[in-house]
Amino acid sequence: MPYENLLTDTAKGIQTITINRPDKLNALNRKTIEELHNALSAAEKEDAVRVIIITGSGQKAFVAGADIAEFANFNVEQGRALSAEGQKLLFDFVQNLSKPAIAAINGFALGGGLELALSCHVRVASDNAKMGLPEVSLGVIPGYGGTQRLAQIVGKGKALEMIMTADMITAEDAHNWGLVNHVTTQESLLAKCVELANKMLTRSPSAIAAAIRSVNANYKDGVNGFEKEITEFGKSFATADFKEGTTAFLEKRKPNFTGK
Repeated sequence: MPYENLLTDTAKGIQTITINRPDKLNALNRKTIEELHNALSAAEKEDAVRVIIITGSGQKAFVAGADIAEFANFNVEQGRALSAEGQKLLFDFVQNLSKPAIAAINGFALGGGLELALSCHVRVASDNAKMGLPEVSLGVIPGYGGTQRLAQIVGKGKALEMIMTADMITAEDAHNWGLVNHVTTQESLLAKCVELANKMLTRSPSAIAAAIRSVNANYKDGVNGFEKEITEFGKSFATADFKEGTTAFLEKRKPNFTGK
C-alpha cells in the first residue's frame, strides 16, 4: 500500500517503517499519524512480519515533534480531541502491538517524536540523538502519553525535570537514565536494531505477545499485573510454540516457532 508520508520495507520477518517528511524534520501531522496507524495495523496482521522497526528519514531527525501549525488555533475541545484521537490511533496502539516495536532514534526526537519512541517496546539511539519534551515552552503539556510513559521509564523526578525545563538530553544521558536501551553511531543504528530484531525472530511469537500483554498490564488502572502474568503463563501451555520449544530443548535442537 502506497503512503504519502511513509516508506515501508519488509525483509526476513522485519518490517522497517520510515517516517518520510524530511523537509518538516518528520513532524507528526494528522495524515502521518493516520498512515502510521494503517501501516502498523497491516504489519500486525501480516504473518510475514515478526518485528517492526520505526525510524525517520534523513540524518537530522527521528521525529522533531508534532506539526504545530495544525493545532495553533484549537480550542479546549479540539485540543482534547487531538490528544485522545492521537493516543488511540498511534501511541497506545504501538504500545499494545503483539509484535516487538523497536524505535531507531536518529537525531532529534522531540515532543510527539519522543512520545512515539516511548510507545515502542525497545529504543536504540544514534550518538547524535537529542531527546526532549518541549511542550511547556509553547504553553501546553505533552499530550500523546509523554507525562505518563516518561515517568514510568525514567522515574518521576527525572521526567518532571525534562518536562518542566523543556530541555533536550543527549543520547548518553538517555542511556544512563534508562530511556534508551542502546546507543550506537548513526551509521550503525539500523544494523543494531536489526541485530536485536534477529534475536527476537528466533523466539516464540506467541510468548513474546503474551509477555508484552503482561508487562503492559502493570501500568493499567485496576489490573493486577501479577495475576495477568499467571494467566498468560498458563495459556502458554496450550500453544504449539510451547510444545515445540520444550520438545526442541529436550531433543537438543533449535526450535521452529510458528506463533501458534
